[in-house]
Amino acid sequence: MGTIVSVHTFDDEQAAAIRAALPEYEFVQAAGLEEAEARALLKSAEIILGWNRDVKKTLYTEGIALKWLQNMGAGIDHLPLDRVKELGIVVTNASGVHPFQISESIFAMLLSLTRGVHRAVRSQLAARWQPSLRLGEAHGRTMAILGVGAIGLETAKIAKAFQMKVLGIRRTGGEAEHVDEMYGMDRLNDVLAQSDYVVNCLPLTDATRGLIGAAQFEVMKSTSYYLNIGRGGTTDTEALVEALRSGGIAGAGLDVFEQEPLPADHPLWGLDNVILTPHEAGSTDVYTARALEIVLDNLAHYRAHGAPVRNLVDLRAQY
Repeated sequence: MGTIVSVHTFDDEQAAAIRAALPEYEFVQAAGLEEAEARALLKSAEIILGWNRDVKKTLYTEGIALKWLQNMGAGIDHLPLDRVKELGIVVTNASGVHPFQISESIFAMLLSLTRGVHRAVRSQLAARWQPSLRLGEAHGRTMAILGVGAIGLETAKIAKAFQMKVLGIRRTGGEAEHVDEMYGMDRLNDVLAQSDYVVNCLPLTDATRGLIGAAQFEVMKSTSYYLNIGRGGTTDTEALVEALRSGGIAGAGLDVFEQEPLPADHPLWGLDNVILTPHEAGSTDVYTARALEIVLDNLAHYRAHGAPVRNLVDLRAQY
């Protein structure tokens, strides 16, 4: 009998479903355990659900039993991939649980910036009646989606309700539903130059780190908005601040940052053409329930075939 250890908290009903999916294995939740007990369990675990500092330390412990790590988020840029490869561990992620809530956050920021709601809220807090001098509208505009995966596809679908033209960028190219034109990464600047909204959904990899910098903001329209819900490290923050200050772009909606938490003295806090959220676009009250579907599918396949199959991470591609 093997052991499944979760550092992600499941309720009693969800835990029972996990036990039923792989009944030959012992399932233990590490939350609330003494540190020494939790680390001993993690060392003996064949399957780990979730990620934290103790799991990371476990990977550097000799004689661990781990064969499969189920990351409960989509991004894996926080994982020590070289060590994971060295140990031959299979990694799966929770890609697919985020499209609804993150696309809603994208449009919340997009519409707030376009219709001046972010400035109206600031005026409301100061009890100041200050109508906007000029307001835009989203209908009929052009949106670029960088990284057209599940989140990008849902965002493109919503954009069509606003009669937008949608341009997509992804490594593999290829057509996608609700995306009018799809391009490879070599056409990035051409796409940016055409777009009124640029939505960054890119994962952080060696290829995307610092991808959006001064040259990219230079080709964007002065009336365009930049929305980043992917990873902060894909964007040169200094170049973004300069574009926002100089009027190179009209504004930005940011949920992710190169440094998190964003320092209190960072210039982004003081810009009135920016909306900031603390890396929470993926949060929702049904997150664990959605992620559990992936976990249960993989546990069933693990029981039948000795390996998970859904949301396998390509460690070379880094997503």
